Amino acid sequence: MIQACAQQPVITLRPYQAEAVDAVYEHLRCRDDNPCVVIPTAGGKTPIMATICRDAVSKWGGRVLILAHVKELIEQAVDKLHAMAPDLWYRIGCYSAGLKSRDTEHDIIVAGIQSVYRKAAELDRFDLILVDECHMLPPNGEGMYQQFLNEAKIVNPNVRLIGLTATPYRMTSGTICGPAPEHLLNHVCYEVGVRELIAQGYLCPLKTKAGRRKADTSGLHIRAGEFIAGEVEALMDDDSLVHSACREIVEQTKDRHSVLIFASSVQHAQHVHRVLSEMGHECGFVCGDSSGIFRDDILRRFKEGDLKYLVNVNVLTTGFDAPNIDCVALLRPTNSPGLYYQMLGRGFRLHPAKTNCQVLDFGGNILRHGPVDALQIKDKSDRKSSSEAPAKECPNCQALIHASYSICPDCGHEFPPPERDKHDGSASTAGVLSGEVTETDYDVSSVYYSIHTKRGAPPEHPKTLRVDYRCGFNEYHSEWICVAHPKGSYAWQKASTWWQARSNEPMPDTVEQAVELAEAGALAQPLSITVRSVTGEKFDRITNYELGSIPPRVDGSDERETVASTTSPDQPWTEWPDDDDIPF
Repeated sequence: MIQACAQQPVITLRPYQAEAVDAVYEHLRCRDDNPCVVIPTAGGKTPIMATICRDAVSKWGGRVLILAHVKELIEQAVDKLHAMAPDLWYRIGCYSAGLKSRDTEHDIIVAGIQSVYRKAAELDRFDLILVDECHMLPPNGEGMYQQFLNEAKIVNPNVRLIGLTATPYRMTSGTICGPAPEHLLNHVCYEVGVRELIAQGYLCPLKTKAGRRKADTSGLHIRAGEFIAGEVEALMDDDSLVHSACREIVEQTKDRHSVLIFASSVQHAQHVHRVLSEMGHECGFVCGDSSGIFRDDILRRFKEGDLKYLVNVNVLTTGFDAPNIDCVALLRPTNSPGLYYQMLGRGFRLHPAKTNCQVLDFGGNILRHGPVDALQIKDKSDRKSSSEAPAKECPNCQALIHASYSICPDCGHEFPPPERDKHDGSASTAGVLSGEVTETDYDVSSVYYSIHTKRGAPPEHPKTLRVDYRCGFNEYHSEWICVAHPKGSYAWQKASTWWQARSNEPMPDTVEQAVELAEAGALAQPLSITVRSVTGEKFDRITNYELGSIPPRVDGSDERETVASTTSPDQPWTEWPDDDDIPF
């Protein structure tokens, strides 16, 4: 254990870290709004936070709160603050339900937003609030961060907010800084780029190649800024595509030691895991449902170099540090520049055993977003405009380079001069033939819940919860929720996601319980639905919802935030769970 020191040990800052601290102080002195610091993944945000905390506490007699959104980031922040500022050991506390700690009296408190967003008064006065990974701040001043900040300003009207992130834009695109009061953060006071830190030797260089066989993502649709999850899974989980990708991953990583693979869904990840295992290569697999002990053991083996391949689904992005990663394989497309950056960022950290990190892109992400040091970010108002791809692929060596190159710097291939855009030679026949997709929004006037038994099914076959939406005078649209299917199955997971988006009640075990709770008012009321019709397909499908507020629990014991939420069967519910349920 690190003991408290009588003298203040010096926190050695890199030049750009010192510049960032100075920029924050200059902003706080000269402006009345809230600053944001942009440092690349693995660039070292913690020394900056530690310096600000020490100055605020030791020089100015203030109090500092550090907010994070996942348990692993909270643990990392506490451990690194203790290591970098051992003289402040007994002045650093932690408030997190997931870590079973509820410190409130310390000068510096690291907290999970899920645990404290209603407890600003209990934590008392703070002078500075630092938000780690501040790209998670919600838009339009909504959610837990806004609620906490509003109450913190009652305790101290002069409290200032400081954001730190590697990606100053949200996962759904759009910058996080803007004018108050619509935005919590208002100005990027300091930013240093990936290319600059690679050149200075602080980040590991990336070496990129496109997969020889890539999925055609042109038919994917976008909802809330991201490709629809169900469509992505159907596209990427093709057996021949998975086998081709796995063969290429093995071929391209013969001289690599730690390969992190991002899959598009649990089913897709399990498919990749199975194919790699059949090829004779041990592969780890983690997702949000992996048990804590199992996940910890897999991650430990991967970090120690005992496990070469690790496939994951949406859990090893923000907050996962494994410096030994020397290959990142993207087996999923994403329309989010933030998620794209976070996935690649897992390879930025320096390690004695690697000189660079290989990136294998099977989802067209580099062509879509551009080089990671020159991302093209569009605000919502710009998304409908079209532009030239920010990167292009060399047809000779598959290197991914900036679109401005006329000669490939890797192999010398000369690209033909660009052609002017031409209109089509004939009128389009799209929509007349099979496969036309139509999405229609309907206002819901009422909703009915019932028990459904599949026609011709054996007695032991699970029943489903039938939901009928009345739209207009006499038009109905229906869906079937598999609450009674085997726990852990794909159908049950989708049902669980559907239920959590609507209710504070625990997931029922039987359809009878689900109907009883629904009729007791335990589910949020649907306001509207989006129905997809595909020419040539027999049944329509409900793809999106607008829901009212989630009602309190029937017994009155609920303490969960009441929100208006939007979800779909293809897209997991994105409201933050308690710390104990965070998939890390």
